[in-house]
Amino acid sequence: MQEYIEVLFRTERVGYFTNPKELPLEPDARVVCRMERGEDIGEVTNCAVNEEEIDARQRRSEMMPILRIATEKDESQLELVKRKEEEAKRKFTLMLESQPFVMKLLEAIYQLDGNKLTFFFSADGRIDFRDFVRALATEFRTRIELHQSSGREDARRYGGLGMCGRTYCCVNWLKKFNQVTIKMAKDQNLLSNLSKISGPCGRLLCCLNYEEDAYIERAREFPRTQEIIRVEGRRMQVQKTDFYNNNIYLVDEDNTQVIITLDEYKKQKQAKKK
Repeated sequence: MQEYIEVLFRTERVGYFTNPKELPLEPDARVVCRMERGEDIGEVTNCAVNEEEIDARQRRSEMMPILRIATEKDESQLELVKRKEEEAKRKFTLMLESQPFVMKLLEAIYQLDGNKLTFFFSADGRIDFRDFVRALATEFRTRIELHQSSGREDARRYGGLGMCGRTYCCVNWLKKFNQVTIKMAKDQNLLSNLSKISGPCGRLLCCLNYEEDAYIERAREFPRTQEIIRVEGRRMQVQKTDFYNNNIYLVDEDNTQVIITLDEYKKQKQAKKK
C-alpha cells in the first residue's frame, strides 16, 4: 500500500506528498515540496500515512513530490519572504481603506517562491471581495487568495493557555482540527453549562473528542436517561448518570430522587433476569 508524507505549511494547510528520492525524513523536518504553482516550504508531521487515511478528495488529485530537505539557501529565502509579507500587510491595509466593506487583516503569507500570496482576515458575515482580489493581483503581480479565518484558526495563530493551564492543543501538537459535536458533550454529561466546555475560539473544546470512544464504551454499562427500572419494587425513571462516580440518579412518581451505584443497578438487573 502506498504511503505518503504529511506536511504542514505556514498557511496551516496540511498536504500529502510522495518521497520519490527516498529522503531520510523525520517529523519536524523542514522540506520543500512541489505545489500546483511552484514550490513551498513546510514541516513534516507524519512520515507514513496510508492511502486509506487520506481524504478521498485529496486522493483524487495528483500527489506532488517532496523535492528536498530545506537547505540554508531555502531558509534564507524564507527570511526574505517574511520581510516581504510585512510590506504586503502594509499595502493591503492601505488598499482596504477604499473598499466598501470592513475586514480585519490577520496575516499575509507568501509561498516560498513568491508565486502565491494568501491574506487571512476576519469579518462579520460573508464578504464579496472579488473586485478587491483583482486589485490586489494587479498590485502584487502574483496569485492572490483571501481566506476568511475561523475562530479555531485564530486561536492557533495567536496562541494562549486553555482552562487546563496548558498551551492550546492546536498550537502545541494538534495538527488538524477534528469535528467536535454537541453529541460528544451529551455523551459525557457535560451539557449543563456550554460556556464551561467552550474554548476561547468560541467552539466546543477539542479535548471533548479525545475520550469520546471511552465514554461510549462506558455508557453501555449504564441505563439510558429516562429509562424505567424497578428498584426494590418501586417504579423509577433514570434522571441522569454519573460515569465518574459510578452513580445513577433516579426519580419516582412523587419526584423523589434516589441515588444508586452502578453495582446496585447491575444486581437489580441480574435479579430481574432470574
